[in-house]
Formats: sequence, C-alpha cells, structure tokens
Amino acid sequence: MSTVEAATRIPGRRRPALVASLFGLGALLALVVLLSIVVGTKGLPLGTVLDALLRFDPANPDHLIVRQLRVPRTVAGLLVGAALGLAGTVIQGVTRNPLADPGILGINAGAALCVVLGISVFGIASLSGYVWFGLAGAAIAAVLVYAVGSLGRGGATPLKLALAGAALTAALGSFTNAILLTDTVAFDQFRFWQVGALTGRDATIVAQGLPFLLAGVALALGLGRVLNGLSLGADVARAWGQNVVANRIVSAVAVVVLCGAATAMAGPIGFLGLTVPHIARMITGPDYRWILPYAMVLAPILLLVADVLGRIVARPAEVQAGIVTAVIGAPVFVALVRRRKLATL
Repeated sequence: MSTVEAATRIPGRRRPALVASLFGLGALLALVVLLSIVVGTKGLPLGTVLDALLRFDPANPDHLIVRQLRVPRTVAGLLVGAALGLAGTVIQGVTRNPLADPGILGINAGAALCVVLGISVFGIASLSGYVWFGLAGAAIAAVLVYAVGSLGRGGATPLKLALAGAALTAALGSFTNAILLTDTVAFDQFRFWQVGALTGRDATIVAQGLPFLLAGVALALGLGRVLNGLSLGADVARAWGQNVVANRIVSAVAVVVLCGAATAMAGPIGFLGLTVPHIARMITGPDYRWILPYAMVLAPILLLVADVLGRIVARPAEVQAGIVTAVIGAPVFVALVRRRKLATL
C-alpha cells in the first residue's frame, strides 16, 4: 500500500456509515429544495406547489410563481452551492491551506473585476456575457496568485499563496471600485449582483450557466486521488507517481470553471467554499474521494437554507443569500476553529 493510500484510507467498517450519511444528506437536501419552492414572499400551500410541478396550469398565477420564479431560483442555488463547495475543497487540497477559499485567494475578485469591465466597456447585460468575463477573470487571478506565491525560496507555500491572494483581492477590489465610481450605469447593474443573490435567476440564466457548472463539477469529482496526493505535499505526490504540475493545472481549471460560472450566475457568495470543506472533512476524515461528494451536497443545503431565511426575516422584502451566508458562515467557522484545530489537510 502506498504512503498516500495508507494516510487517506477509510476503514472498511466506516464505508457503509459514510454511504448512509451521504444518502441522509441527500434526503435533507431534497427537503430543503422543497422548502425553497414552498416558502416565499407569498405563502403557497404544499398542495398548490405539487399541482404546479405535476399539473402545470399557465392560467394559474400561483403555478407561474412556482414554475417561473421559485424552481429556477432553487436550481440555481443547487448549482451554485455545489460549485462553490467543490471549488473550496479543491483549493484547500491543492494549496494545503485550511483557510483557502475562492474569495480569500482573489479568484472571486478577479471574476468580479472582469464582469465590471464587461458591463462598463462592452455593455454586457446578460449571464451569457457575464460568464465568459467571469471565467477569464477567475483564470487570470488564479495565475497571478500562483505566480506571486511562487516567488522566492520554497515555491508556492500555503502562507505565501494566502498572502498573495489577500494582496491581489485588495488590488483588484480597488480597480473595481474605481470603475464603478466613474460609471454610474455599470454601478447600477453591478451593485445588486455584487451582493451575491439567487433572486431573479430565471430558467434562461440557469440554462446558460448549466453546461459550465456541470463540466466543472464532473472535473472536480474526478480529482479525489489527485488531491489525496497533493494534500500530503509535492514530494509525496511525486513519490506516488503523480505529475504534480499537470495535476495542479487540472485542479486550477476545475476551480476556475466552477468559480467563474458560479460567480457570474449569482455574484460573489462568501464562506461556502471556506466552511463547507471543513464540515465535510470532520465527517469523512482526510480522504478527498469522500470529502468532495460530501461538500457538493452540504454547500447547496447551506446556500438554500440561507436563501429561505433571507425571504423570511425581512418580509415583505428579502435579505440576499450572500449576506445570510456570511452571517451564518462566519460564526460557524469560528466555532469550528475554537472547538478543535482545523481538520488536517
């Protein structure tokens, strides 16, 4: 048995429990999905929701609310949540940094800056345009962070990557704000998107973002063995026969596609990519073949619950999901840190 396999092996007696827990989380996610469709500014009985889903009547306004507003919004929450949960997990595994997150490493800031440029310079006003700018910005930011973090002795250490990401986030944020202060049209379009929200995400937006998110999810889920090696260090990964450079590039592509598409669809939503991998790791242990699917299920649960809470706490207005995830995620992450040391990567 290789060093990596020995370090990450799940005891055989635990595997049935992990499978059962994953199915249990899947059932919980299904309940949260139903709750997301039922709860809203206008309360709808469960029977009406089921009728709208199974026997749609376009003349019924309640059916239109369910089909045209709440279902696409819920699907967007599923996709964005899964994407950010997987992206955070991959980043933490590749960088061996328990504080790594698309927001902390500047990837969200890069996507946001390019989206603002698309709005201000090219007049982009739809997700089909946002997504390309978001992907480009995420890719450029990822390359810059890795390049800066690799300078000097020791290469791209977790600490240097975190510092490079923080510096790049501040710099890109300054450029973004400078553009917005001088372009009121871009500001008006950007300010709602910047908060991070699922409101107004219709079927067209979901359909435009779906291919990118599905591709990123498929790529990330196939990285379990790769991350098991990289999380133990480049030397161990090489000893196990991995091509470290190629695996880091593939992992970076997965993160860029997931973060770029998710950020373009819903705006920069924080704390999912930071907190969820730790919760998953506490349940599964260090094996990324289990951490990845757990993170993919846990993150949309948290995002959809945040979205539902946002509809309830300020009726008849709404608090956007990005704000609620920050309010929920920050104390949860602090509690995880205080309760125990961050789960070993």
